[in-house]
Amino acid sequence: MMKKLYYAAHTYMIVGLISGLYYREITKLNDFQGESQLGLVHTHLLALGMLFFLIVLALEKMFTLSAGKLFNPFFWTYNAGLALTVTVMTIRGTRTVLGHETPELAAHFAGGGHIILTVGLIFFFITLGKRITETSAPQARTLETV
Repeated sequence: MMKKLYYAAHTYMIVGLISGLYYREITKLNDFQGESQLGLVHTHLLALGMLFFLIVLALEKMFTLSAGKLFNPFFWTYNAGLALTVTVMTIRGTRTVLGHETPELAAHFAGGGHIILTVGLIFFFITLGKRITETSAPQARTLETV
């Protein structure tokens, strides 16, 4: 499981850096000076992706989060929510830089991505809370230690 978390963090680092390069190049090529969601994709990927999964990796080492029954639902729900969120942000931001209107439906998808992220975070905190309680509970004494 630790490799899975490492690969998730590493993937978000790569995609986050590429998104920053994409933002810089597309705005330069189009002589764009305004605000767009495209400028936020880089930080979302690095903070909510790379940094978050590095923290989860450390917590996995300490509390074996993957032993919790909601760990896999957390992992896949959170990743789906983040992927949907940054995809919609990238589309909306690119359309803004290119001078196109974005259909209102895109806002609903972005909101859906944030809702899915929130559900993933709820799974994460339930898992973390239970694992902290389980790993810090006093161990039952056996006959050999008495």
